[in-house]
Amino acid sequence: MAEIFLLRHAHAEPASPGQDDSSRALSELGLRQARQAAEWLLPRLKQPLVLVSPALRCQQTWHALQAGLSHVIKKDVAAIYDASPGMLVDVLAKHTAEQILLIGHNPGLETTCALLHSGRSNEARGMPTAAVGHLRINAGQAVEPGCAELLEFWWPG
Repeated sequence: MAEIFLLRHAHAEPASPGQDDSSRALSELGLRQARQAAEWLLPRLKQPLVLVSPALRCQQTWHALQAGLSHVIKKDVAAIYDASPGMLVDVLAKHTAEQILLIGHNPGLETTCALLHSGRSNEARGMPTAAVGHLRINAGQAVEPGCAELLEFWWPG
């Protein structure tokens, strides 16, 4: 069995005029959400492979988790930023680990969660900031539409 955790970055400040979207930082709400996500995730994570968008808000969301994890491999993956569900499935398919934590953006994450679970990308129901989709794939199963069981869906309260 392999587990995939899809974590949407926590709430970010709106872009200032002329600011590059990838440099948006977490808001105070986002910092609280990231800590809540860490509290929920840490008991479930062993030694995940961590794939993170290079966007500042994703890096800051990761920072809230990393203190509670040891012996993880973290990779910044440029393809996660502004990725379509197909691109995210491709990113996941290129990596093998017992657990993968992917920290990225909407609408790609919510659609990817639905695609992996139901095989359909039009069944996404929303993914609030700092929400997590926890999926399981049978060992040896290819990462493709409909391959996963949705174990849990969590978001900060």
